[in-house]
Amino acid sequence: MAENGVRPINRPTNPMVTPLLTDLYQFTMAYAYWKAGKHLDRAVFDLFFRKNPFGGEYTIFGGLDECIRFIANFRFSEEEISFLRSAMPACEDGFFEYLRAIDCSDVEVYASPEGSVVFPKIPMMRVEGPVAVVQLLETPFVNLVNYASLVTTNAARHRFVAGKSKILIEFGLRRAQGPDGGISASKYSYIGGFDATSNVAAGRLFGIPLRGTHSHAFVSSFMSPDEIVDKTLQSCDGSIICEDFVSLVQTWLSKLQLLDSTNGVFGETNQSELAAFTSYSLAFPRNFLALVDTYDVMRSGIPNFCAVALALNDLGYKAAGIRLDSGDLAYLSIEARKFFCSVEKEFGVPGFGKMLITASNDLNEETLDALNKQGHEVDAFGIGTYLVTCYAQAALGCVFKLVEINNQPRIKLSEDVTKVSIPCKKRIYRLYGREGYPLVDIMTGENEPPPKVGERILCRHPFNESKRAYVVPQNVEELLKCYWPGYSNKKREELPTLKETRERCLRQLAQMRPDHVRRLNPTPYKISVSAKLYDFIHFLWLNEAPVGELQ
Repeated sequence: MAENGVRPINRPTNPMVTPLLTDLYQFTMAYAYWKAGKHLDRAVFDLFFRKNPFGGEYTIFGGLDECIRFIANFRFSEEEISFLRSAMPACEDGFFEYLRAIDCSDVEVYASPEGSVVFPKIPMMRVEGPVAVVQLLETPFVNLVNYASLVTTNAARHRFVAGKSKILIEFGLRRAQGPDGGISASKYSYIGGFDATSNVAAGRLFGIPLRGTHSHAFVSSFMSPDEIVDKTLQSCDGSIICEDFVSLVQTWLSKLQLLDSTNGVFGETNQSELAAFTSYSLAFPRNFLALVDTYDVMRSGIPNFCAVALALNDLGYKAAGIRLDSGDLAYLSIEARKFFCSVEKEFGVPGFGKMLITASNDLNEETLDALNKQGHEVDAFGIGTYLVTCYAQAALGCVFKLVEINNQPRIKLSEDVTKVSIPCKKRIYRLYGREGYPLVDIMTGENEPPPKVGERILCRHPFNESKRAYVVPQNVEELLKCYWPGYSNKKREELPTLKETRERCLRQLAQMRPDHVRRLNPTPYKISVSAKLYDFIHFLWLNEAPVGELQ
């Protein structure tokens, strides 16, 4: 623990990794299992979701890394045992002795690789182990996967609408649901395809590139050019490059006013804004990016920026660009680009017309789509609130269902067919067609022979007997891999780096058929079971369902 009593967020002592991060009923069930002598029964649970988010037809799996780190540190401290005693005073002492001794060494975790495209009903994770221990993992696993997958999918959807060539920056820390939500949003937005974050803590923890400039407060804090303390521009070694940078900026502003005299777009620009830009450029001559909408974008912000950028150019520096945070972003970006191009042409400054234009201001999927339809010149988007809060959908709705205990398949029934679980330990395969696109995901029983390339296999909808098709796969990929082998001798998959997970996400999305990932009216992806598993599901369903009697 730090001297000030605050636990660092990236340490195992973070409250996020405590075994108490669960619902009380997990402990009451664990006690009841223990009392009945069932706590060591071998159970298999599937973690999955029932419907894709945001009206789409795909989801990106996130949170696996956090789940594995959670179980790697799963042990009860004496302080935690004492708290549980006080919270459950009716429980016997032997139960707390049992809790004191447990860890996850007898648990096995199988999962799709993080960053994979996943679909409803298909288990993203399969967790096996003593039923009482695995039951204690339910809530934390669902918690860690639910938001991670939701925000990663949200980020991927924003990337799809913006296009591959645009820079996407996550700006959401101040609007996120608390510090942990902000850190997670930065991490999973990056996996989903964002290029950078403004969140400095996330940059330190995960190595995500950092981007940021200044706010309106910085601009409005200046009253006049007289406030610029240091008018000299120095090199890294301290040598003087320009003794009176302010005068050089004013000279360029006069030239720009002459250039614009025929158009009459601006006259006398806001001098306090010019002072702010000048001061900021003196601090960051190699990365000068200005927020230009504090007073008036075209009449003041753009010419003031250009004057400072041209002065920097004279001294061998290249300004980065501008940020627009209000107004008609499509129109303003186009007008700004025109002005940059006219400056390049008039003054012979190579590349000035390609100055970076960044836009922010509560952007979301709809506004990005609208900007694309209007036409714009924005190169980068800073997106915050709608991204990190997942404003369009509150939760993914992950569930954790028992599918087998002591080698006996179990099923959860419901009058709502979408809530009927798919029983038994399963293997999951993705079947690919001739064009390289995935055709269907199929679940089979654990001991069924796997699908083979070039051999016809009957794929059936789990609950609709009329939906079935033969598939002849050109490639077969098994989806669930072992990430925590427990006492088994199975090879453990290594957790990838964050960058590798991001690359997997982008690669998987590029591999999907375009109509499955398009924003409007996407085609549902097919999920299926083998003919043998289909028959078994319906046999077990009929066997477990109560038989009514009419009098």
